[in-house]
Amino acid sequence: MWYNNSMVQKRAIAFDIGDKRIGVAVSDPFNEYAMPCETYFRTHNFQADVAAIAKIAQEKGVGVIVCGMPVHADGTASEQTEKTKRFIQALQSMTGLPVVEEDERFTTLQAKETQMMGGVKQGNRKKTVDSIAASYILESYLQRENQKRKKEKIMNNEELLEESEEERIIELVDDEGKPEKFLHIGTMPYKGTTYCFFQKAEPETEEEQDEVVILTLDEENEMLYPLEDEQLLDEVFAEFCNQYEDFEDADEAMQLEQ
Repeated sequence: MWYNNSMVQKRAIAFDIGDKRIGVAVSDPFNEYAMPCETYFRTHNFQADVAAIAKIAQEKGVGVIVCGMPVHADGTASEQTEKTKRFIQALQSMTGLPVVEEDERFTTLQAKETQMMGGVKQGNRKKTVDSIAASYILESYLQRENQKRKKEKIMNNEELLEESEEERIIELVDDEGKPEKFLHIGTMPYKGTTYCFFQKAEPETEEEQDEVVILTLDEENEMLYPLEDEQLLDEVFAEFCNQYEDFEDADEAMQLEQ
């Protein structure tokens, strides 16, 4: 199965711009969370670096670029702030995309803590620290934007719910070319793979009302595939229920069925 790109939001990309390296992170197709990507190692050619980063944004098919803005701990501008602003201006001119500046204070520290907790060896940390920092920058942006959209839509609770669900409905097509509408209820990274969770938008039976469809997301090709491994399927579903309970009623989570 795969999703219809026209029904998925334009993704966001974030860059943690440094003098030697630029970390890259991109949002999932539903703009719910940030995923660390590659780290670009800069050359001594400013224009070549800007062109390379612009190409990454273009290849990811994003609609907005988020760049970390380095400042002093008290929020005042630094020498690095001016360097980053110059890079952002050139990037925006080259891509024609909107560029959002996001406060990046403490993101590198958070990234290093994440690496240490994950057992990444000292010699390998430079390879991923910037992309992890970029994911924190993007996560901050996504959370703020999602909150902003909710506030804009609030007229009453019922209208907010209806509109929110409508935006989360996408059309999935099976191997035989048969389309069917599903409600996207979550996306979750688990052990290096990303999984998307859906329920039928127009269930015909009570069983279908509670059934959860779990698909594996191919990030590079933006395709969704069934999860064939039954043991892994149970493991992923159990983890999803654990996370689901963090923001929904526990009884509701346990009522879901694969």
